[in-house]
Amino acid sequence: MDRRSFLKDLFAAAVKAADPRASLIRHLPSRPKGRTVVIGAGKGAAQMARALEDVWDAPLSGTVVTRYGYGCETRHIDIIEAAHPVPDEAGLKAARRLVSEIEHLSADDLVIALICGGGSALLPAPPEGFTVADEIALNEQLLACGAPISAMNTVRKHFSTIKGGRLAARTKARVVSLIVSDIPGDNAAHVASGPTIPDGSTRDDALAIIAQYRLKLPQAVLDHFHSALADAPRPDAPVFARHDHRIIASARLSLEAAAETARNHGIDAVILSDRIEGEARDVASVHAAIAREVQERDRPFSKPVVILSGGETTVTVREKSGKGGRNGEFALAFALAVDGAEDVDCLAADTDGIDGSESNAGAFADGSSIRRLNEQRLDARHILNMNDSHAAFSALDDLFETGPTGTNVNDFRAILVGRHKA
Repeated sequence: MDRRSFLKDLFAAAVKAADPRASLIRHLPSRPKGRTVVIGAGKGAAQMARALEDVWDAPLSGTVVTRYGYGCETRHIDIIEAAHPVPDEAGLKAARRLVSEIEHLSADDLVIALICGGGSALLPAPPEGFTVADEIALNEQLLACGAPISAMNTVRKHFSTIKGGRLAARTKARVVSLIVSDIPGDNAAHVASGPTIPDGSTRDDALAIIAQYRLKLPQAVLDHFHSALADAPRPDAPVFARHDHRIIASARLSLEAAAETARNHGIDAVILSDRIEGEARDVASVHAAIAREVQERDRPFSKPVVILSGGETTVTVREKSGKGGRNGEFALAFALAVDGAEDVDCLAADTDGIDGSESNAGAFADGSSIRRLNEQRLDARHILNMNDSHAAFSALDDLFETGPTGTNVNDFRAILVGRHKA
């Protein structure tokens, strides 16, 4: 069995399980008396829009925003592309367009909101008196501080006129949100910072996160967080009474599909969790310790086995010139921890096809990775400390590249330990 082809098959199964074309049809709302208008945001929003057009048997129109290069052909729904992970003016215009699509609708109309990961950056909408540059500066600090996604989105939704349910609050129409979750634990209100779904977090929660992660914000921004203008709508507000949301794909379902694929190959599979968070290099050390225990002592699982996990790790940026995302950082730290181990292979990748700001989804690592880097006179530990995992795996030709997948259920990790007995 080709070990890397096997790991690629597992990733493909995970992505297929999150394909909106297969999952949307089971979650469609009833047809309205009036119009059906579609809005949406995220790295897989264009593919969700195209899938909805294929299964919706009535007229519809609308607009969704996705990352540059992630658009696709649609017949009735307009696709706007904008910047991710750092917002830009195109995203600001897109946010205004989504508001204009729904603010004049009536109670007889239906809004279908297609929401998936990446929507936070794609829908910049700073509070009155601030600019998109202010939101960019806040976003850059959040991305670099090592905070989990739920914490970042709590801050984002209190510095916005569209997040935290504010978009849905702008219409009299019924809003049904169809969500591809990239949030550990599948809290729908945190996906894309919840433009159509409010939650119970407060500006005090946002201020506590700002303090915990020592964000250095301008005084004007801090003053906003201390003011009532930062308050987001509460979940029990009457405007949300007729609204609904459905999670149509998630990391849990994708990991279960990958596990089934492994078993069909004759390899046992275990799922550690679909909601693992924490510093990528620390999470890698724990995964590596489990892999070594299996390889050397056949516990807590018997080999051969593939160990699966999902969630969203974080990276505290130490060197801004480094390239690579959280999955590359995980893979490099994992390689250091399993250096010299035999029959231990890992794939760490983002299910949307992009790890961080580069074009790869993630990387492969195994017990020979560090030796091969040493042969090229590359110091893996120094590279890790420089947050430059992309350089390491590019030198090894071990980058995993898929292109945009059209979905996003966050990190996917598969670790194959032992050899097939067949």
